[in-house]
Amino acid sequence: MGQTPDDMFGDENHPAYTIGQAAEMLNTKQDFLRRLDEAKLINPHRSTGGHRRYSRYQLRLAARVREMVDQGLALDAACRIVILEDQLEEALRQNRNQQQGARRRD
Repeated sequence: MGQTPDDMFGDENHPAYTIGQAAEMLNTKQDFLRRLDEAKLINPHRSTGGHRRYSRYQLRLAARVREMVDQGLALDAACRIVILEDQLEEALRQNRNQQQGARRRD
């Protein structure tokens, strides 16, 4: 069963944006987004026609890299920093969830 519009709009991982829309939202060129794919920062969903589709989550990562690149950081370094920040945020989230679960059991 497919997602309803309410499910899709609430899902930050839903691939809702074309590469053109994403580039416009980030005020960048489509090539920048392709380079992020090549750098393995984001792996956009592919439509049945092979077109890239981006989620809000992916656009947030891309925006953060764009910010760093605009400040003079090399693209590969910016991607690595964003990946590490994202991994740290996820680890902290999991840790908080485990601690909350442990407190409920006590």
